[in-house]
Amino acid sequence: MAKTDTLNIRIEPELKKEVEKTLNDLGMNIADAVTIFLKQVVMTDSIPFIIKKPKFNKETLESIRETDEIMEHPENYKSYNNVYEMLEEIENEDE
Repeated sequence: MAKTDTLNIRIEPELKKEVEKTLNDLGMNIADAVTIFLKQVVMTDSIPFIIKKPKFNKETLESIRETDEIMEHPENYKSYNNVYEMLEEIENEDE
């Protein structure tokens, strides 16, 4: 059996939970995924995927700004207790 070293890393608990769920669906654990990643680093002599800042189109940026505004000032926006309440109001607007 090959000797192993221990690698300790710190990650956000929610990220770990999401990663574990995805990897579990793939039949892997975090150690397996990290090992695959590190082997790819050695094989490609690089990070084995593109790392870039996401660019959003104008529509997405506007949606993000609108969401920020709603979160900062929820009192300025109509809210509903459930989707049925919202749909009822929409139906009544047509009358």
